[in-house]
Amino acid sequence: MKIAITATTNKIDQPFNPRFGRTEYFIIYDTETKEWEASVNPAANARGGAGPQAVQFITQAGAEIVISGRYGPNAFSALQASGLPAYIAAEGTVEDVIQQFLDGKLEQTHAATGGEMHEGH
Repeated sequence: MKIAITATTNKIDQPFNPRFGRTEYFIIYDTETKEWEASVNPAANARGGAGPQAVQFITQAGAEIVISGRYGPNAFSALQASGLPAYIAAEGTVEDVIQQFLDGKLEQTHAATGGEMHEGH
């Protein structure tokens, strides 16, 4: 299974990013092979619609689950439409967050958890 985790850098031993749509990087981690790759989030500097654009990007990267700290309403709607389960993490490195997920310590969210729609920002 491939997991997309929001990240502040392209390293898994660095802090995860609690922002979804405008995160700097996504780490795509494969739970079967234990391999990962970092990708710059092409939606990070979008003028609008960053959340849905980020969902499209991680879907194309093969993600089956996403982990972040909060999801705005547009991002969450796009995640629901794509069928991607969204999990919430509070803090730690990307490695920590992956382990928390594998240990069953993260909860799936069924609603937007924060963020606002920003027109033209």
